[in-house]
Amino acid sequence: MKFFKSVAKTMKDTTWETGRELSRDTTTVVVMSLFFIAFFALVDYVVLWALQFVG
Repeated sequence: MKFFKSVAKTMKDTTWETGRELSRDTTTVVVMSLFFIAFFALVDYVVLWALQFVG
């Protein structure tokens, strides 16, 4: 029973993000993910292109 009281207290003490904060953070994650996808795709392309001259 102590566990459930502790969980209930923790849930009451938790501060949740507002809709605006959630939207901003989600946008940041999506944009950064797209950036890293593009970056690593470019690096992969350059490495493959360089290896064609070596081999």
